[in-house]
Amino acid sequence: MSGGGFRPGLVRDVAWPDGAGAALATPLQPSTVYRAAGPAALDALYERGEGFTYSREGHPNAAVLAAKIDRLEGLAGGTATSSGMSALAAVFLALLNAGQHVVAADQLYGRTLRLMRRELPRLGVEVSFADPTDTASLHAALRPDTRLIVIETVSNPTLRIPDLPAIAALAREFGALLVVDNTFPTPLGIRPLEHGADVVVHSVTKLLSGHSDVLAGYAGARDGDVGRAIGEAAVTWGLTASPWECWMAERGLFTFALRHAHACASAARLADALAGAPGVARVIYPGRADHPDRARAARLLAGGGNMVSFELAGGRPAAEAFVSAAPGLAFAPTLGDVATTLSHPASSSHREITEEARRAIGISEGCFRVSVGLEPADALVAEVTAALEAAARA
Repeated sequence: MSGGGFRPGLVRDVAWPDGAGAALATPLQPSTVYRAAGPAALDALYERGEGFTYSREGHPNAAVLAAKIDRLEGLAGGTATSSGMSALAAVFLALLNAGQHVVAADQLYGRTLRLMRRELPRLGVEVSFADPTDTASLHAALRPDTRLIVIETVSNPTLRIPDLPAIAALAREFGALLVVDNTFPTPLGIRPLEHGADVVVHSVTKLLSGHSDVLAGYAGARDGDVGRAIGEAAVTWGLTASPWECWMAERGLFTFALRHAHACASAARLADALAGAPGVARVIYPGRADHPDRARAARLLAGGGNMVSFELAGGRPAAEAFVSAAPGLAFAPTLGDVATTLSHPASSSHREITEEARRAIGISEGCFRVSVGLEPADALVAEVTAALEAAARA
């Protein structure tokens, strides 16, 4: 069969064309493996750490994403991971050994709390919990064998603000490293390393990428050796991010500053509208004068952020009625999306801890966390106000 002059050849004997100019948009490079000129060239790639060999160990899209978040956080050598939780896992796997001790904030994302309470002890690491807003409480929990202190810059979902410089000083005093999850405020709200933190992590899934279509994380460190250890752990345990996720996350970063500014301004409007609204027992927003850590927020944070939490006096019945009366707001366990989303921590992020433990950190059945998006502020306030009135009548 002639095939019209077709001549079969080697499968990959046609090279990618070299153009006259560089691509303006970052190319998506999905290849899992990269060619080398020979054994000596491959040796050089591994020894110098320059270039790519296998995508689990690094690829161009991960390098671009990590470098952009590095620049936002003011460091170098960060690692793009497959999720925010894998970023934390890479940090723990790199920096902890069996028999060591960790002091963690008692106000953390629910899955982080589960990791600290169940998984680290299973691996021989002891964890103590303390109030991150009470530096004396943290000090009392520290021990000579404490390796890490783990906190969030703004706690999930209670929006409390720890005293970063004071906690960093405690970490140095005890020879520990301060690990900070900076997902909520983002680097536009605060850069933790400037206040003494040693390691910073992000769920890039959230406001950094911003469209609820990416699952990615990031971890970076002040010290190059610590950063390399985290990156090596991510590679060894298979925690690195795919080219597609990195490419999509970088795409979201292009509009990150614009989205952040709009969402923060609207969040401040919403927080003020919630205060004194029917059925609202309390409002938590770092930009308000009645926030319990207002002075600290004013000193450390740039603005109040895009997250607002509030509590309905009627508990779970009021919560159900409120969600039903707000069809324009997505009820979803996420944050940082272009649209405003509602989260009910007691039934989502913190459902696996006991009711007693939830109440101890201020999470009731009437507690909501709002991630403010890009809707016009007037429309958002009107939607929430109407839903609160309907819930109060119910």
